[in-house]
Parts: sequence; C-alpha cells; structure tokens
Amino acid sequence: MSAIASAGSASLDHDRIKPVRIWLYCLAAFVFVMVLVGGATRLTESGLSITSWRPISGIIPPLSAADWQAEFEAYQQIPQYEEHFAGWMGVAEFKLIFWWEWIHRFLGRMLGFAFAIPFLIFLAQRRIPGSLTVPLVGLFLLGGFQGFLGWWMVSSGLSELTYVSQYRLAAHLCAACALMVALIWVARGLEPEAEGTKTGKGWTLAVWGLFLLLFVQIGAGGLVAGLHAGLIYNTWPLMDGALIPNGLFPLDSVWKSAFEDVMTVQFNHRTIAYVIAVYAGLMWLAGRFKTGFGGIHIWMPAIAMTVLLQIFLGIGTLLSVVGLPIALGHQAVAFLLIGIVTAYAADIHRLSSR
Repeated sequence: MSAIASAGSASLDHDRIKPVRIWLYCLAAFVFVMVLVGGATRLTESGLSITSWRPISGIIPPLSAADWQAEFEAYQQIPQYEEHFAGWMGVAEFKLIFWWEWIHRFLGRMLGFAFAIPFLIFLAQRRIPGSLTVPLVGLFLLGGFQGFLGWWMVSSGLSELTYVSQYRLAAHLCAACALMVALIWVARGLEPEAEGTKTGKGWTLAVWGLFLLLFVQIGAGGLVAGLHAGLIYNTWPLMDGALIPNGLFPLDSVWKSAFEDVMTVQFNHRTIAYVIAVYAGLMWLAGRFKTGFGGIHIWMPAIAMTVLLQIFLGIGTLLSVVGLPIALGHQAVAFLLIGIVTAYAADIHRLSSR
C-alpha cells in the first residue's frame, strides 16, 4: 500500500496522470459489470453450459448448426442436464443459457485487453509512476487468476455435482471483489490532494472494520448462492418461524455446518447483515458528531444510505424467492457499497499521509 500511497502525493503531475486514473476507474466499472453478468449467469442456471475451457479459440461462438449440436451434446453429458433439463431442453433452449456464459467469458477476455493495451501505451508515454508499475502488473495477474478461478469453479459441476461448489463460487466472487476494490484504491491514490478533517487511528480502524465485514458478507453471499440457500426460509424477520430457528449447526462440526448446511449458511448471512446495519448506523452517528460530513467524510452518509438500500434489497430478494431483477440489484449494491467504503478508506489514507 505504501508504494501506491506515495503515487498519490502532491508531487504527481495530476493533469498528466489523469488518463491513468480514468482508465483505472473504467476497469473497476468493467469488473462491476462482469460481476452482474456473472450473477445473471448463475441465477439463470447458465454457468455450466460451456463444458470446456478454451482461452483463445473459445472467443468464437458456435457458427453453424453442427457447432451448436456439438456444444449441446457436450452439455448433455454432465449431471446438471440429466437431473434438471433432460426430456425437454432442445438446442433452442440450450442457446439461451449458452449465451449468458459465453458473454461472461467474453467480457473476461475483453477485460484483459482493456487492461493490457492502455497499460502498455501509458507505460510508453511515461504517464505511470514508477512506484505503480509493479502493483499494476500484480493487478493484471490477479485478473488472469480470476479467469482461472472461474474455470476451476465451473469444473466442479461437470462430473459429480449438478451445481458448482459453493466454496469455489465464493472464492471466485471474493476474487472479483478484491480486484475491483484494488483498482479503486489505486485510482483514488492518483487523485489530487484530499480535503477534510484528519481522523485518528480509531476511526481509520473502524472504516477498515466495516470493509472487512462487507468482504466477509460478500463471501457469505457466495455460499448462499452456491447452496441455493435463498430458495428456502423465505420469510422475514422470522426464519422457519423464529428469530433463531431450531436446527442450526446440525453437521458433525460447527465449521462444516457454517459452510455446508443450508439453514446455517442463510442464518449466518442474515446475522452478518444485522451486524453491518448496526455497525454502519453507529459509525454514521459517531461521524456526525466527531468528524462532520465535510470533505472526504461525505462518503459516510453515502455509506449509510447504501447500507439501508441493501437491507431492503436483501429482504426483497428473500421474499421474492430470489427473483432475478431484485437479486441482481442486491448483488450490485453489495459491490457498490464495498467500493464506496474502499474509496473512503483510500481518501482517509491520503489525507493522513500529507
């Protein structure tokens, strides 16, 4: 972080580096869009429709009836087709799920180009500070690793499972989150000097505490999605008729139940949401009297309002039995929220470093 922070100092030529900053924000937005397409791919049960990983040739979709038939026959060999789609799905129906997954993979490839080509141009133009070269290469490698994680996730559902492993889905989602917030952090470090009231270590730690809670919650949401835990216990505030339902942690260990039992996974996701709501509310109250909401601290009311919106979307996703539009909104706002908290943390860091 220190190398990145130093790149955002007053010594930078901010006019010259502005295109780099805009490029990084665009990359973060690109990752955000990919997450939404990935969410739609998951919610439409499309993620296993392409049963092979061809990083280069896979950019070309089926172009003939024979190509489509070959893709469909490959899909017919996996357990998901046998259990859920055998007997009624034809090539026409298969195309609907194929395109979601193809678009998701296509965007991943385009993200690689959107990173590499401008990076080389900016490097040649000497717009990128020397202290940022290695961190940016690291982000490029993280993006490539995300593609590998995506295939690792898909491969878990091709032989024995009818869906992907919830562990691998959560890892894929968290890696996407890490990539997006890292891009935002670097971009904020290239902004002009921050303005506002400096904060103590306690407030800085509180902001990072909120970030950690949100990151854990996104991972917990990946477990919920992987286990399809949002399709049951679709009431609120009660769950199975109680605030704390009977039957939690039924497996042979607490750890295993927390990751593999459907009821426990959903309950944990709800509980973390309550903790975040209270935590953010207390931060808003403390910030109102301690720092005010001027300068960089304008992020705090935005955080509080986004948490409130996310609560309503989470409840709506549950009550709608994971309706596609509201579930996608829930996922989008989760990433928007952690992005805002990242920007706030980065601005606090810049302000304290001047």
